[in-house]
Parts: sequence; structure tokens; C-alpha cells
Amino acid sequence: MMSLKSIVRELREMKGGIGSMSRRGVEGKHWHGRARSHIAPDETPPESEPIQQGQWANLPPELLLDIIRRVEESEISWPARAVVVSCALVCRLWREITKEVVRTPEQCGRLTFPISLKQPGPRESPIQCFIKRDTATSTYLLYCGLVPSENERDKLLLAARKVRRATCTDFIISLVEDDFSRASNTYVGKLRSNFLGTKFTMFDCQPTCEVPVQPASQTHRRLHSRQVSPKLPACNYSIGTITYELNVLRTRGPRRMHCVMHSIPISSIEEGGSAPTPTSFPETFDDRLSLSAGPKGKEPVLNVSSGSLSQSPVIVHGSREPLVLKNKAPRWHEQLQCWCLNFRGRVTVASVKNFQLVAAIEPSHNVPAEEQEKVILQFGKIGKDIFTMDYRYPLSAFQAFAICLSSFDTKPACE
Repeated sequence: MMSLKSIVRELREMKGGIGSMSRRGVEGKHWHGRARSHIAPDETPPESEPIQQGQWANLPPELLLDIIRRVEESEISWPARAVVVSCALVCRLWREITKEVVRTPEQCGRLTFPISLKQPGPRESPIQCFIKRDTATSTYLLYCGLVPSENERDKLLLAARKVRRATCTDFIISLVEDDFSRASNTYVGKLRSNFLGTKFTMFDCQPTCEVPVQPASQTHRRLHSRQVSPKLPACNYSIGTITYELNVLRTRGPRRMHCVMHSIPISSIEEGGSAPTPTSFPETFDDRLSLSAGPKGKEPVLNVSSGSLSQSPVIVHGSREPLVLKNKAPRWHEQLQCWCLNFRGRVTVASVKNFQLVAAIEPSHNVPAEEQEKVILQFGKIGKDIFTMDYRYPLSAFQAFAICLSSFDTKPACE
């Protein structure tokens, strides 16, 4: 019987030969050779493209479950955690058992598969990340970890590119740092600002959960799936807005922002509450159309506004009140003559971009006192073009990253 260390060592050696898969299928061009820098996929590939199987495919399920549990418990941080992903790439049986063993970030506080980036963070200690800004290419890279490592083997989680347009600014968010096309299967969502940079809208490439979708416009036309290119995402879904208060006279102190998270109900932070937790990405365009599927036996139909596919529907949660985040109030430091917040050592450079967000609670909400003071997201500068981002439940890494990206846009009327 081989020891656990031997199994882990062989899995690491197998990783290069198994092949890499995109999150919606097998596409080597996006994932070839990126096992160390990108989160691996969590969807089963099409039947027509079987995964290479070897001597490990015939292990008894009980023994396999015990092995994967031991590997998952021993490799808790990146890049060592890539071995857990390698287990999911051995064959279909290993993949299903690995998905059964690996828990959500809310439950275990760790990121493993790409869908982890869309799931709420842990309730207690935050997940600590950092963002690298490249002003030359207008890109922003989100990594897992306290600070950049010396060997530059940090785990890339998400990437964004800033695109200036005539009336707005877009931040396109992707799973990889070299492909920001909406037609790509690595596209995750985007953040769009208004002309003044005072209001931002967060868009997700998929609904956060299975809820009715309300189109953004009252004028519609119906498109059958064959009328739309299967390579293009059906549409973006508005999941939240970020608003910065105007401060033209600069008399109100630091920036003030309000985040309305349409995809997260306020009940998620109440006693016994839970936040929406997606379990997989849509694998195909038709999966996205399933929300608007017609009568049984007929092909899916997509409702879009009369403008174009770029018009985005809004997630509708019925009577559920959305979660609202607000700035934690800073205090004025007389000796330093500046506004200060306690970032617990995670922020070291004064910047107008630094902030902490807490839930905006009303007396009618059944929210415990400790939850009202808990910092859900904090962001701040630690060096030239290096910023930390720490988030916790009920935000996901994708939502937290989108909020932080809004701080990078120019806001002459707000500071």
C-alpha cells in the first residue's frame, strides 16, 4: 500500500500529462501550462472528449474517498492545493468524489475550483488577497495571499482590464490575464461606471441563483437560440450598484460609498440566514437560455430589449430586501492630521482609495450586534501599484473584486 506522500507525489507528476480544461469544456489554448497560476475547472467534460484514465481509475470508491479527504486536508494553501485539483482531473469518478469532498469557501475558508470565486467567503476570518495594478496595460490582477511572494508563484484568481469608452468606463473581468473577450469562456463579468465615475453597476455572466429575471427595458423582441452565436454569452445580469457621494467642495472628508447588492438579501446576515451559493458555471449558451425557456418541446427563447444583446436584465428577488454596504466611519487623528481606520496591519500606505465596508443595518433588521460591526470587505494600499483585499461572508471574491475595482476609476467630483 502506497503512502499518502507517494500518492500526492505521483499526482503532481501526472498533472502535466492529464491535460488542462477550461471551466466549460476542454480547451487547451486557455489553460495549457497554467496549473500554477489559475484555478482549475470543476465541470465534467463532454462525453465525446473522455478524460485520460490510468491505474488510479479502478480504486474502490471507499478507499478513493479516504485518499482524497486526506489530500484535501493536508494541502490547504496554494500552490500545494493544486494537488486537490489534480485529483479532479484523473477521471470522472475521481472528479465526482473530489467535488463531494471539497467544501465551499464559507464552510472551509479555502478557494479550490473556479466556482469558489462566485461563492460567499467564510463567516469568521476573511480570505486575504492582494491586487497588482499595471498602469501601462490598464490591467488589475487579483491574487490569493497576504502579499506578493518573492518567487512570483502567487495564485491568480481573477484579472480585469480597464476600457475607457465615450460615456463610461468598463472593467472586464476574466479568469485569465490575457483574454478579456466576452466571447471567451473565461469571461466572468464586468463593472461599468457612469460618465462622472460616481455610479457603478456590477454585472455577472450568470444569475447568482435560480430566480426570475426582469429585463432592463420594457421593449422586447424574442430571439431563438439559433439566431445568436453560441460563442457569445447571452447577456450580463446586474447584481449590484456602487454609488459614491459627491464631494465637490471637499468638505465631507474621505470618499463615501454605498453598495446595493441586489443578488444578496439582507436576510443573509440575519440569524439563521444564508447567501445564494452557485454550484457550477453554465457550460453552454443554451444553459443560459434555460432561464427563459419556452413551453416544453420548443427551443429556448431569449427575451432581449430592442437595442441589442448588451442590454442587461436585473436579478429580481421578489420582496426580499437587498444587502446594503456602507463605509465604516473613520476617526480623525489629531497628531497625524488625517482620517484613520484600523486595518490590523493589512494597509500601510495612506490613500484616498483605502476603505472598509460594513452592513448598513436598520433597527427592524434581526441582525446580531457583532454582525453589525463586522468588516465585510476592506481594501487598501501597501506599495506602488500593490493593494490588499480582504473579504468575508456574504460577499464572494468576484463581488469583492468588482467593488474594489470601482476605487481605481477617476472621481474628481467625489474627493
